[in-house]
Amino acid sequence: MGGEEDVAGDGTYGEWDSIGALVRSAAERYADTEAVVDGRTRISYGELGARVERAAAACIAGGLRAGDRVGIWAPNSLEWMVAALGAVSAGAVLVPLNTRFKGAEAAYVLRRSRARLLFVTGTFLGTSYVASLRRAAGEGAGSETGSGSAAGPLPGLPALEHAVVLSDDAPVGFRTWKDFLASGDGVGAAQVRARADAVRGEWPSDIVYTSGTTGRPKGAVITHAQTLRAYGIWADLAGLRHGDRYLIVNPFFHTFGYKAGVLACLMRGATMIPQPVFNVDAVLANVASERVSVLPGPPTLHQSLLDHPSRASYDLSALRLVVTGAAVVPLRLVERLRGELGVRTVLTAYGLSEASGIVTMCRRGDEPRVIASTSGRAITGTEVKVVAAGDETGAALAPGAPGEVLVRGFNVMRGYYEDETATAEALTPDGWLRTGDVGVLDAAGNLRITDRLKDMFIVGGFNAYPAEIEQLLGLHPDVADVAVIGVPDPRLGEVGKAYVVRRPGATSTADDLIAWSRREMANYKVPRTVEFIPQLPRNASGKVVKGELR
Repeated sequence: MGGEEDVAGDGTYGEWDSIGALVRSAAERYADTEAVVDGRTRISYGELGARVERAAAACIAGGLRAGDRVGIWAPNSLEWMVAALGAVSAGAVLVPLNTRFKGAEAAYVLRRSRARLLFVTGTFLGTSYVASLRRAAGEGAGSETGSGSAAGPLPGLPALEHAVVLSDDAPVGFRTWKDFLASGDGVGAAQVRARADAVRGEWPSDIVYTSGTTGRPKGAVITHAQTLRAYGIWADLAGLRHGDRYLIVNPFFHTFGYKAGVLACLMRGATMIPQPVFNVDAVLANVASERVSVLPGPPTLHQSLLDHPSRASYDLSALRLVVTGAAVVPLRLVERLRGELGVRTVLTAYGLSEASGIVTMCRRGDEPRVIASTSGRAITGTEVKVVAAGDETGAALAPGAPGEVLVRGFNVMRGYYEDETATAEALTPDGWLRTGDVGVLDAAGNLRITDRLKDMFIVGGFNAYPAEIEQLLGLHPDVADVAVIGVPDPRLGEVGKAYVVRRPGATSTADDLIAWSRREMANYKVPRTVEFIPQLPRNASGKVVKGELR
């Protein structure tokens, strides 16, 4: 079912060839509008534009060329925005890293993408990112990378020439944010703008690494033109407007936080209020004190807001727009947001990194039941169909029949970065993206996601991939065999459960394995329960029959 109508709005997303051009346009168009509120810092769009140009100048001074990859591993902040937008304005390709990653996970993505520059936070949630990266990619960690210079700050990452800590101090080999910005002071404004003007819409703007069923992260390559078109449509469908105040709790490393957040606000002149961690008390305080009008996020965010015992003591009356998805949305949640908080617009959407983060979306005015039970219809310029799993003919199933969701359109990735095999598996010769999600289309073209072919489960809005968790658990000396499934959780939606076959003589308990997992993997991947069994159920071809475990 294709996107059936032209979206309402002024279509301004057609004005810019690149993200850098969008930043400059916003700085001129909304010069005096408040752009960012980050703690005590408040800056206008004009000031934001100037800061981004300064960051771009520093990238140019550091020898960054168009097409070079730039990693960023940090929580939501003004510095994240300035660093990322500066790098992309200079023609670089952004590689955002999940803030929940451990050092080895971050090092893998940096190595695969051959990032030349990294922006990294100092300490976040009690963890030194620099220290964990040094452990994973320090001396002796480069043996698997082959030849290459080890002149950079981390020998295990030979392509990485510069690492900038987004704070006032940095260890030896790393640079401070202030020092990095100062390094570009000799680069003139004309040179910075010429570099930005040279960026073409068909060039890659970012590579979003997503872990597949193989457990090996793959980088979805998305261009400037795809990004600008997709989030112009998103802003139109959502009804985002100048003067909106947008609390961005969705992490910037995720397409939804960066693109439906930062870039959509740049398009419309909305004020961005980045929040580094989801904390319901902080959300309530921000919504009340900053008169927040727009609050996208997973259903768990809105549920915890509604259920907070002190909610009545906060003025939430400015809230007018909520966009949610990434999990089942209870009809009761939609009704409560409208009835108890007076939120006029509640919308649901569906997307994945390989399709620029957006595939379908509800429309304003849709019935509450449509919003709660589906993810809406295909956006303009895209097609969605459902086919029988494993059917190579691509024949679409009738409305109401479940099957694998396929997507085709302007939003589909150019491919996985330097991974032709994985790209060929994901994209059909005629351009359809195999999403790996099972869904149902109704007669009106509304899509309902019912299951996941890939066994992925969603923990509080974060995608968790069993194969990746299984690979990590398999490194434990006491684990002979392991399978992971998602099980329902009242707070997070779903969490992992591991079925483990012990090695002979092993004595590890469930608590031991969970504690070990907390040290070795991002928190959302950690199984919350472990059950020991004599052997895993397998079919004739040796694959684990997860249906039996469920």
